Amino acid sequence: MKRAVAVTGVVLLLASACGLTSGSPMVDDVRPGSIGGGEPLKGASLTVTSKEFTEQLILGAIMGIAFEAAGADVLDRTGIQGSIGAREAVKSGDADGMYEYTGTAWITYQGNSEPIDDPRAQWEAVREADLKNGLTWLPPAALNNTYALAMNAANAKKYGTKTLSDVAALSKSDPGAVTLCVESEFANRADGLPGMEKAYGMSVPAKNITQMDTGIIYTQVKKGSCTYGEVFTTDGRIRSMNLAVMRDDRKFFPNYNAAPEINSKALKKWPAIENVLDPVTKKLNNTVAQELNARVDVDGEDPHQVALDWMKAEGFVKEG
Repeated sequence: MKRAVAVTGVVLLLASACGLTSGSPMVDDVRPGSIGGGEPLKGASLTVTSKEFTEQLILGAIMGIAFEAAGADVLDRTGIQGSIGAREAVKSGDADGMYEYTGTAWITYQGNSEPIDDPRAQWEAVREADLKNGLTWLPPAALNNTYALAMNAANAKKYGTKTLSDVAALSKSDPGAVTLCVESEFANRADGLPGMEKAYGMSVPAKNITQMDTGIIYTQVKKGSCTYGEVFTTDGRIRSMNLAVMRDDRKFFPNYNAAPEINSKALKKWPAIENVLDPVTKKLNNTVAQELNARVDVDGEDPHQVALDWMKAEGFVKEG
């Protein structure tokens, strides 16, 4: 999913590298709207990539459609498994850009253990550190896709927990009550379950933790098969399933603001990329993300079509 354990990077990279041999041209019939005027990317051949989960597929499509409207020929290589493969594609030049998360870069890729509380300051630190890696981070979105624990309405009423501190207290007073459904990445990451348990003085027995794919977590939490499930704060299923999200009252989880991560050589060759993407990025926030994600995960729509509809509705692009 969104984030990958650094120590497994080699395995993930080898596995995901296969995805880089595929890809198809984007052929959306679009022309400039409020972005892309004068087609400043005409003559450019740009490759966009993303990770494999819904929000990333939508963001990858949004970036590609923006490039198309500005005149570029775009190759779609979105949907790479794991986190590291997509980043390495941009870093190596196999892809030219993607939307990445500041917290992922700061903690996982750049090896820091403590997040920076201020979102802008964290982005600036990430940007500065990645310049030497041949990556340039463009200004970030308000969209902050961070971790959370959520429970269904019945369990929220039964246990009354509202914060992660409440969950920690419940884990001590009634250990059997705290059962968790989480992704394998979250279960093993320093900025996931182990770090959260340490920060909140929580100790959940291994028998109370079930690892599963993200999509299944939401349905299992809704059914009450596990009391709490790991969710992402921009996921549309939180609202559609009426899940109660536990507040991170100790601010343990980092900010995961989405921002364009561009291969520096590509940006130097095509500096208009920044002006093309900036207005789009400014429109992306958690409300927008939840709505777009829900159209895919709840309504079953195609991520690329959802991205295209939004780009048209916002006036960024027009029908060709």
